Amino acid sequence: MKLKDKVCLVTGGAAGIGKATAVQFAQDGAKVVICDVNAEAGESLLLSLGEDASFYKVNVADRQDAQNWVEAVMRKYGRIDVLINNAGITRDNQLVKYKNGELVNQMPEADFDLVISINLKGVFNCTQAVVPFMIAGGGGVILNASSVVGLDGNFGQTNYVATKAGVVGMTKTWARELGRYNIRVNAVAPGFIATEMVAKMPEKVLDGMRGHTPLGRLGQPEDIAKAYAFLSSDDAAFITGAVLRVDGGIVVGT
Repeated sequence: MKLKDKVCLVTGGAAGIGKATAVQFAQDGAKVVICDVNAEAGESLLLSLGEDASFYKVNVADRQDAQNWVEAVMRKYGRIDVLINNAGITRDNQLVKYKNGELVNQMPEADFDLVISINLKGVFNCTQAVVPFMIAGGGGVILNASSVVGLDGNFGQTNYVATKAGVVGMTKTWARELGRYNIRVNAVAPGFIATEMVAKMPEKVLDGMRGHTPLGRLGQPEDIAKAYAFLSSDDAAFITGAVLRVDGGIVVGT
């Protein structure tokens, strides 16, 4: 019960890594507050998170929506101890694709903007909304979802990689700015994780993921959730500005 009675917010908490994190935190005694754009999945998850849990439908890319959510949480719980910036999407495409010397495809500007707005600006929106309340409360923990591709790059993911690299930069900056207020800021960089989205990929692709991971398997959402739980707890009291790879040893692209 390392997180007993701590008020912990998880964005994108209705599925995948966010869902596993919400479940893990509830098991560790936290009062879990999840937000997501999928209201049906979010409300369903509440049944397994305990009577102190809450769900809010929130678009983290919408600054006012994020602010309203955080203020509603404060009215209900009176404090915020942990923020997990987990919400994210992909819209993969090559920067440009040529065939027989002709341009045949490229990443649409709308797909670039959408991924940036959720994966990067969404992290900015939620963190900026939460931090004043953490300062008033004497401190807190902010954890941001990066990715190994944000550190190594990845074919066909210009937009996604840009956001995950940007998250690392923001993490290091905020650790410097907010340490004086007893706020720790860290990032977790997952490798290939067996979420619902990944599970739908062809078996040949999954075999390739496993083959490039030294531990020989895909990660489970629970592997990331446990990393978040550790970094949120007092066991990590002297860790800030760090990027923790939870990836089975993979180096993307090799």
